[in-house]
Amino acid sequence: MDLGLTGRWALVCGASKGLGYGCAEALVREGVSVVVVARTEGPLQLAVQRLQGLRVDALAQQVIGVAADITSGAGRAAVFAHPGGPGTNFDIVITNAGGPPPGDFRDWQRDDWIAAVDANMLTPIELIKATVDGMAARRFGRIINITSTTVKAPIDNLGLSSGARSGLTGFVAGLARSPLAQANVTINNLLPGAFDTDRLRKTVEAAAQKPGQTIDLVLERRRQSIPAGRLGTADEFGAICAFICSQHASYITGQNILADGGAYPGSF
Repeated sequence: MDLGLTGRWALVCGASKGLGYGCAEALVREGVSVVVVARTEGPLQLAVQRLQGLRVDALAQQVIGVAADITSGAGRAAVFAHPGGPGTNFDIVITNAGGPPPGDFRDWQRDDWIAAVDANMLTPIELIKATVDGMAARRFGRIINITSTTVKAPIDNLGLSSGARSGLTGFVAGLARSPLAQANVTINNLLPGAFDTDRLRKTVEAAAQKPGQTIDLVLERRRQSIPAGRLGTADEFGAICAFICSQHASYITGQNILADGGAYPGSF
């Protein structure tokens, strides 16, 4: 299937590894030029090198890495001012920020909440604000926010994450149904369940600290709790992301799309 994305430009955040890299890889394979952003220079440049090798048109297609903290105003300015990229004229924006650490809400201070909201709600909104009007003018735009299944099924020790991401979910629900929808600009949230990433392993480390537990044991129990019987892969997550960005998905907007192997037990 031709996704109709050749020649488009995408901004992909948190793209040096994990799910963000999976999305960037899938888009590059579809002929998209990408600006990939991550905080750490070394892993980002390795990711850029791998992505450059996957281009379908080495002459016309670009892969640009920007080492920046996208949650800061300076970081966003560096991304939009990069001389090799399209400024704010992105056709696709994938927002993605590492979730805040797990813990007991009694231990979280105001600064912890502000940091979580800034990274997982306000930063995506700032990126949307900077790009959405240009998308509407060009009559094509795809914004995908990588959030979490905890938006639909909260977990008590991930309150910082589910609280901040729920705020973004509510904001997107309204904006996606604005006149932007008539301009072929879609805004959706992609909710990953358990994927085999460094982030998942960090999340289970706390549980593995209990007597008689190991990371591998906790992960195996997690696998057994998933109807698909396994963890997801970054490659298949990226493929889902690429389809939602495609010309075939223009009738999908304002949705929270689960990718969790059937783990969420609800009907809605």
